[in-house]
Order: sequence, then structure tokens, then C-alpha cells
Amino acid sequence: MTESEITSRFGASVRHLRHCLGISQETLAERADLHRTYIAGIEGGMRNVTLKSINKLARALQVSCATLLVQASGPRNPDEPTSSDLSTSQCVDILMVEDNRDDVELTLKAFKQARITNPIKIVPDGVEALDFLFCTGQYAQRPMEERPQLVLLDLKLPTLDGIEVLRRIKAGERTRSVPVVVLTASRDCYELAECRRLGAETFILKPVDVHGLIQATPQLNLNWALLKPREVRTHSPRRPSSA
Repeated sequence: MTESEITSRFGASVRHLRHCLGISQETLAERADLHRTYIAGIEGGMRNVTLKSINKLARALQVSCATLLVQASGPRNPDEPTSSDLSTSQCVDILMVEDNRDDVELTLKAFKQARITNPIKIVPDGVEALDFLFCTGQYAQRPMEERPQLVLLDLKLPTLDGIEVLRRIKAGERTRSVPVVVLTASRDCYELAECRRLGAETFILKPVDVHGLIQATPQLNLNWALLKPREVRTHSPRRPSSA
């Protein structure tokens, strides 16, 4: 792979991850402490980047430096869509609202063990969750049609608690159909009954493990079909022509 191809792949990787977060070039530039025109040049494959810039971009995009570099230089399956082929609706299928980093890590581990490979957008509080879902605040430029297909919602959240977040999700005309799974360490009957009344599909007790995910799946009636697997292209053997 030539240097220009790597630069182009790196720019595509940055653009793809930015779209997954639902943020503009301006927002990425602000988070990375870089100039917007510099970001535009990177995404256009016209800028070489320093290790310092890569580190800044990785932090701003909430990924490791290795992730950026592997996507930029690693081999790609010819059947795999490039970042320009992917819509934002394919990028973010699951929204996880959780402020406890340990619980986040355990949940991601459970997803990996269950072979659930959907991209997961993680937000730490109720206000940011609503901004993401309703395309307001820092997510004002994200199209409303590109909603996550599932929300994993912790109840004990800073700024706005999970029950209020659930209430607003189910009150919104465009968001009420999004399945919400409540993550809770509580067995408070009133709290769980209120979540059910507001429209939560089911509950998973924390800490989340693979067994909890499997038990919740039938109640979601989704069969974890959020994976959007690529269609396997098979080539039937050619039949010999008849004489």
C-alpha cells in the first residue's frame, strides 16, 4: 500500500468514526484541539498526520490509536463496505447510557462473549442520552432518522435519572418505538413497575453478563438481529451445458 493510499484510508477511518459519533468536523476539531481545516484535509486524504495528531484524534473519537492505525493500514475484505459505503444508521445500532466505567466494561465483555458485535455508542448521563436521541445540543447535526435500534439504560444516572430519560423517550413520537432495556442493580418493585409502565421492554440485572443478555433476548423479539450481517455471496457451480 502506498503512502497516499494509507493517508486516504486514515482519512476515511476518521470520517467513519466521526459519523458514528454523530458529530461535525467542527466538534471533532474542538475535542481534538485541532483546526477544522486540518480535520477536513485529513478526511479528504490530503494531509499527513503526526503521532501527536493521531493521539489527539483517537481521544476525541473515543478509540485507541491502534484502532485508527489498523483501519488505515490493515487489509480489507473486498466484500466489506468502505466507510463511504456506510450510513450513520449502520454505525450506531445500540445506545448505552451508563456512567459507571466498570459496568460499561462488564457489559461490553458480555456482548463480546455473546458474539453481539454491533457498534455501541456510550454516553455517561441522561442529558447527553436525550441529546443523542433527539438530535439536540452537541448532536444537533445528526439526522433524526438515524436512531439507535436499542437503548441500554441505567437507572442511576447523574444530571437526569434513568426513569425520566425513559419517560421522555417513550413520550417522543419518533423515539417511542425504540426498544429500551433497563440496566439495574435494584430489585425495587415500585421502580421496576414504573419502568414497565413507561414502556421498558425488559430488565437486565447488573453486573451484566452473557446469561443476562441471552435471557433478555426473547423478550425483545429482536433475536439480536441488529448485527446486519453482510450477505454471503455464493457462486453456484456452473452446470454443464446440455449437448
